Amino acid sequence: MSLPDRTLNTGVEKKRKWEMPDTYVILFAVLLLAVISTYLVPSGAFERETVDGVERVIPGTYSEVDGSPAGFMDIFLALQEGMIQSAGLIFLVLFAGGAFEVVERSGAIKGGILRAVNKTRGKEFWLISVVSILFAIGGAVGVIANAVIPFVAIGVIIARAMKLDAIVAVSITFGATFAGFNVGFLNPYTVGIAQSIADIPLFSGMLLRIIAFVVIVGITIHYTWSYAKKLLNDPAKSLVGVLDEKQASEDELKAPFTVRHKWILAFVGAALLFFIYATIEFKWTINHMAAFFIVIGIVSGIIAGMNYNKVAMTFLDGCQKLVYGALIIGVARAVLIVMENAKILDTAVNALSIPLEGLSPVFAALGMFVANGVLNFLVPSGSGQAMIAMPILSPLADMVGITRQVAVQAYQFGDGFTNSIFPTSGPLMASLAVAGVPWIKWAKWMLPLLLIWIVIAVIMLSVGVLIGWGPV
Repeated sequence: MSLPDRTLNTGVEKKRKWEMPDTYVILFAVLLLAVISTYLVPSGAFERETVDGVERVIPGTYSEVDGSPAGFMDIFLALQEGMIQSAGLIFLVLFAGGAFEVVERSGAIKGGILRAVNKTRGKEFWLISVVSILFAIGGAVGVIANAVIPFVAIGVIIARAMKLDAIVAVSITFGATFAGFNVGFLNPYTVGIAQSIADIPLFSGMLLRIIAFVVIVGITIHYTWSYAKKLLNDPAKSLVGVLDEKQASEDELKAPFTVRHKWILAFVGAALLFFIYATIEFKWTINHMAAFFIVIGIVSGIIAGMNYNKVAMTFLDGCQKLVYGALIIGVARAVLIVMENAKILDTAVNALSIPLEGLSPVFAALGMFVANGVLNFLVPSGSGQAMIAMPILSPLADMVGITRQVAVQAYQFGDGFTNSIFPTSGPLMASLAVAGVPWIKWAKWMLPLLLIWIVIAVIMLSVGVLIGWGPV
């Protein structure tokens, strides 16, 4: 007689390995906390006034008002409403992803990078500089952010060809991308969304951001080159060991860079410049930019020689890759909807303004910078963090006497800098995995550069406060 299979109960169960909660899990937990807070936090509101078409909080006018706590179904209705209210931003992210997928799939980006590599071979400083600048520009305009991960493998090839190590490979790709992302002077996912929420003109204040971009990227290149020089003089100084001394094969460093590729990159560059002009001259909005990315995707596909089905499917593939990041915007918005409906958002703003009241505007701006850096540990999504932070920072900026432009940059620096070192950053950990660099080794190398970045941020935010960096 056969006996049924039974699992012997030894009384010892394997402990499940703890995992860092996903961003969606964290945001849902924050949503639940917001719901609970509607039962504990008093409802209140500020009086507001409209100045130059922008609604502003009037300091000192907070008072308690009647409000109703959130119910069970309100949790899920807020998620639905968050998606609806954030539809313009969500589709901006999706359509941008679709457009850049067409450009990337054409081979223009990879071909351009490897052409720059081949043109500067044997000139290590210029090679590091050119590649870093290309990736930094990609990060600043939103072309490359999370999409940098597969390009890290190219960085490894370049580093091997120069007889350097994997840290240099990560630095000239991921590190350079996020050096540009730190400022994001034309980044629709961060500055674009934050300025839209803050109700200030899209991509306004660009001159000061470009100056900060040049300084941050320049220092990042210098820092990387200083480390690379040490390795060229003494490979034993590498934190992770230099890559195999044999040169990378010629095939690895070859990729076609055709006339089509040149036309694609020229068109995309011209299109982005035109958008800057259109936002100033024609007052284009987030919706215009989302629509314009469809045009960029279609025209880039045509130049690349793709047929109509190929363009459509490639564009949709790019949208699909960014669904995760796009829907975060709606979930983050749900948190604010719960607080707004219960009328406790102004209560939170009032509570945050109290400890800042005794500070000068400069220190208040720095406090916003630090707060956003801490928030990024929990919400490592630039667009998601903008949706949570900016509705609070905008009225808070009005309260403490700084411009909303400064508040936007405080958010951007807080989000951007910590992406380069926090282990909760998915792109960082994936990039390190591709290059085979332990996080501890990277953190040891990155920390001095991060501190330099912070000093630059402090200077820029202080200047922004002192000059009344506008438009509002």
